[in-house]
Amino acid sequence: MKTITKDMTIGEVILQDMRAASVFMEQGMHCVGCPMSQRETIEQACASHGADCDALVSSLNTFFEENTI
Repeated sequence: MKTITKDMTIGEVILQDMRAASVFMEQGMHCVGCPMSQRETIEQACASHGADCDALVSSLNTFFEENTI
C-alpha cells in the first residue's frame, strides 16, 4: 500500500480498498460513485466540495494504516 496523496484520483483510492469510500462520505463527499471520480484528483474534488484536502488525505492514510491486511 502506497501513501495516499492529494494528486491521486478518487478512483485510484477506491480501487485499493472499496471500504475507503466511507472516509470520503464522512467528509461529506458522496462522489465516490460519480464518473468524475475516475479522473478527478482528491485535491480537485475537495476544492469543488469545499472540503479540507489535508484532513481528508490524513484520514485516508489512517484508514489504510489501520486496515492493511
